[in-house]
Amino acid sequence: MAVMGLVCVALPPAPDWRNQQAFATVFGIVPRMVVASLIAYWAGEFANSYTLAKMKIVTQGRHLWSRTIGSTVVGQAVDTSILMFVLFAGTAPISVILNLIVSGYLGKVIYETVMTPATYAVVAWLKRIENVNVFDYGTENAGSRDVGNAER
Repeated sequence: MAVMGLVCVALPPAPDWRNQQAFATVFGIVPRMVVASLIAYWAGEFANSYTLAKMKIVTQGRHLWSRTIGSTVVGQAVDTSILMFVLFAGTAPISVILNLIVSGYLGKVIYETVMTPATYAVVAWLKRIENVNVFDYGTENAGSRDVGNAER
């Protein structure tokens, strides 16, 4: 999609096409958006997963709500900040970028908080059908995982 966006913007427009600048504005940012999204997603998901796993150890598998919301607080801070800076750096004032970060971040954290009951239902269902509860002890050493009984 990103390559096609570049190709479409680079091709000469039809002689009677009067909206080339608008077309270039919309599709010209697609490659940057793809790169920003991939970097932000990777970094944000890593931060989220790491935080979730470490919080599970600290809470000894209890207080799922604190783990899901806490990991979202960390992961979305990383994701949203990287996305907005990579996407808009050099094209928008820093005040606009910071406003986008704060509003996007708050929306994501509020959504996670509101969806916590649904998360509890899905986690309970998965634990019931899979009968496994993984704690990431010693994950610095590849493959060392302790699997205990289902969380009560």
